[in-house]
Amino acid sequence: MRVSRVQAEQNRQTVIDVASRLFREHGFDGIGLKDLMKGAGLTQGAFYKQFASKEDLAAQASRRALESAANRWSTAVAAKPEDPLGAVIDFYLSAGHREEKMDGCPVVALGSDAARQSVEVKASFEAGIKEYLEMLGPWVGEADGEEASGKAKAILSMMVGAVVLSRAVNDEQLSKQFLEAAANGVLTMSSTGNVRQEPLR
Repeated sequence: MRVSRVQAEQNRQTVIDVASRLFREHGFDGIGLKDLMKGAGLTQGAFYKQFASKEDLAAQASRRALESAANRWSTAVAAKPEDPLGAVIDFYLSAGHREEKMDGCPVVALGSDAARQSVEVKASFEAGIKEYLEMLGPWVGEADGEEASGKAKAILSMMVGAVVLSRAVNDEQLSKQFLEAAANGVLTMSSTGNVRQEPLR
C-alpha cells in the first residue's frame, strides 16, 4: 500500500527521534540500520526512501538530540528563573542525568564519536555546542565580551567532562564526587562565586 506524503514525513520524523535516542545509548557505530528502523517500527527498506545514508541520519539525529538537550536547559531555567545557572547545574550535574543514557546530553554520550564522523555530523554538534554557550554566556559573566565567552567555554567543558567521568567509573562515591566538584567549580568560576554546601541530588 502506498504511503501518503504526510505519513512518509511523520515516519521520517519518528526515525530521527528514535535514532537520536538509540545513537546516544549505543554510539553511532554501535547500532545498525536494521535495529534503528525496527526501533521506529519500520522496515529497513523504508530507510533509503527517507535518508541518503546512515551519515545523513546521524547528522539529523544529532541535531534533534542537541535541540532536545537545549530545550531541557530552558525547561530547567523556566522552573527557577531567578537562578538560571543554578537550575542548569542542578539538572545537568545530577545523578539522574548521569543515568540518562538515551535522553541525556548528546555531547556527553557522543562527543568522542562525533569527532570521527562526517563534516555534517560535526556541524550539528558545533551548532548545538554554540547554543549551549550562548545560553551560558549571560549567566556566568557580568558583561559580554571575550572574558564571559571564555568563562562559558571553560564551564561547559567542566560540566561535560564531569558527567563523562561520572559515567566512566563503577565507584558510586567517586562518580558523585566528580559531579559535586564540577558544580562547585562552576559556581566558583561564575560571577556569583558562591560555593555550594549542600550535596547534589
